[in-house]
Amino acid sequence: MQLSSGRSSCAILSPYSSWLPDLSPTLTSLDQALSAIFERTGADVVLAAPLGLGKPHRLLNAIYDAVAGQGSSSLKIFTALSLTPPALGSGLERRFLAPFVSRHFGDDFPALRYNAAQRRDALPANIQVEEFYVQSGAMLNSSQAQQSYSSLNYTHVARAVAAHDINILVHKVAREPGGSRLSLSCNPDLSFDLLDEIAYLGKQRPLLVAEIDSELPFIGGSACVDPDFFDLVLELPGPAPKLFALPRQPVSDAEFAIGLYASTLVKDGGTLQIGIGSLSDALCHALILRHSRNNEYLQLLEALAPGVSNLAVVRQSGGTGPFLLGLYGASEMVNDGFMRLQQAGILKRRVIDDVEAMARLNAGNGSSEDLLNLQAHGHWLNGGFYLGSHDLYRWLRELPAEQARGLGMTRISHINELYGGNETLERLQRRDARFFNTCMMMTALGAAVSDALADGRVVSGVGGQYNFVAMAHTLRDGRSILLLRSTREQAGKAFSNVLWNYGHCTIPRHLRDIVITEYGIADLRGASDEDCVKAMLALTEVRFQSGLAQQARASRKLASDFQAPAAWANNSPAFLSNTLLTFRRNGLLPDYPLGCDFSDDEQRLVRALAWLKAATAGKLGKIATIARAVARQTGNDQAAMQRMGLASPSGLDEWFQARLLSLALDRSALQP
Repeated sequence: MQLSSGRSSCAILSPYSSWLPDLSPTLTSLDQALSAIFERTGADVVLAAPLGLGKPHRLLNAIYDAVAGQGSSSLKIFTALSLTPPALGSGLERRFLAPFVSRHFGDDFPALRYNAAQRRDALPANIQVEEFYVQSGAMLNSSQAQQSYSSLNYTHVARAVAAHDINILVHKVAREPGGSRLSLSCNPDLSFDLLDEIAYLGKQRPLLVAEIDSELPFIGGSACVDPDFFDLVLELPGPAPKLFALPRQPVSDAEFAIGLYASTLVKDGGTLQIGIGSLSDALCHALILRHSRNNEYLQLLEALAPGVSNLAVVRQSGGTGPFLLGLYGASEMVNDGFMRLQQAGILKRRVIDDVEAMARLNAGNGSSEDLLNLQAHGHWLNGGFYLGSHDLYRWLRELPAEQARGLGMTRISHINELYGGNETLERLQRRDARFFNTCMMMTALGAAVSDALADGRVVSGVGGQYNFVAMAHTLRDGRSILLLRSTREQAGKAFSNVLWNYGHCTIPRHLRDIVITEYGIADLRGASDEDCVKAMLALTEVRFQSGLAQQARASRKLASDFQAPAAWANNSPAFLSNTLLTFRRNGLLPDYPLGCDFSDDEQRLVRALAWLKAATAGKLGKIATIARAVARQTGNDQAAMQRMGLASPSGLDEWFQARLLSLALDRSALQP
């Protein structure tokens, strides 16, 4: 038997040689799949897999195990965002996480073995993994991951991967209910683009292998393919493991303030792109308040920033009223925020793939035929991949047919750039676009640090951030808005996220646009360096303003007689907390605005463990906290203690953990 590469069968087939062709296109066991795959690829497997949710974990683990034990074979994986449940840790952290991880991810979740090995720098010599985006902070201490990371804009990934001799593409898919079509569902983002790039280069089409996941929502439209699109389809018996769901995180005061400021820049009738995380949750919650509880929203805005509605950049965005025309979503990632916006009646502006009709509709003189076509075929959201909570996946599965037709999962070349198809149409569809992305740090001259540290170590990846920033500058009415918290804490010490300079940047200063921290909005587009520095100083926490201004003066970017306005003295966590306290207490700003994955007891424990982490960050704080814990009696929150298995501690270690936890529960309960 000859392999597609022209080589004969090799030793790697021996464990599976009992099942060899005639090959059936539908397989029901991993052994069958491995035999068929290695028969086609030979001993050297060069594999591409989708980012995030679209990876067939069980199949990837089987391929990894087969190659890891064969010195004469090799495996190279090109992928991104290999999702892994959190490590359980030890002590109180483990007591909290173990039951939650079991419930949330399932006891049978197939963690990716190549990812676990790479984190430990334990990948075998014959296996390489190259990713262009990793889970945030997960690979900072992995030499193997740092050395094999590929720094790419999202839209350049397909071209870069196609340059390698990919001989297999694996993909998790959904089967059409009552039909035969297959859907790339969560990840049509790069697969079609990759195959087109491979064809353009004149390379051989790789073996396409699909694993059907009964839990994966079926998404129609451009995400669908006929059954024979894939060479092999694997459908394993029994229930599928739970889909990987991101646990939703609590939203802080700073994040709520950032989201509120950001919500003033979204124009009714416009286009929205957002990322993921608590900052995006805060923005979407603020947009929902603006639409459905506008009087309270305006009161909240006025308390946070009197006169913010009069800022030029806010006035240019059309005000702070409800969304009458609604928004159209065009985002590489579909997340819980988009779900909530659609449910709130905000995500409702539709677009169609017709240049003349879109021009008429944008001008407000669409024909009755245009309107009918818009309702029947228009999209209110287009995305490249989706990832979020179990609630998001349930919503996608249960969307009524009329609404489901308005959701398009498609190529990243369509979402993240204007030049992948019909540029005129893309511009018409993305009118008044607002692209919201987060970053870790920014310089006072407007450069953003989003993906890596000064020493070059990668925290996450560039992803589509550069794509959207550049697109915002290309669209006449588009704006790029970067969101960041003004400070961060490390080992109990606060550091400013607004810096004079940094050893790495993701977005260069010449692409500066709009920046938001919890202390306000800075419109940097077209600003001089001095005006940019002043605007960034206004977003900086008060204790870091003087040092930053001094650096700017020394670099000739700020006048020597510059004095900070008195109002900037209010840029402090205490002032912000006091401002938002009433709205926190009356429920307008809940800890988990878009839904929560924790029980009531677990929510109290999350706050307690966060308090304990902060209280013990420094050496003196640790000593003082331990002393207070040892001297106290166990508190009254028996439900939380029971959840942690410490209601009746046994032995010195449990006794000590119970005292620490009890102190943390009491102290965190006193916080607003």
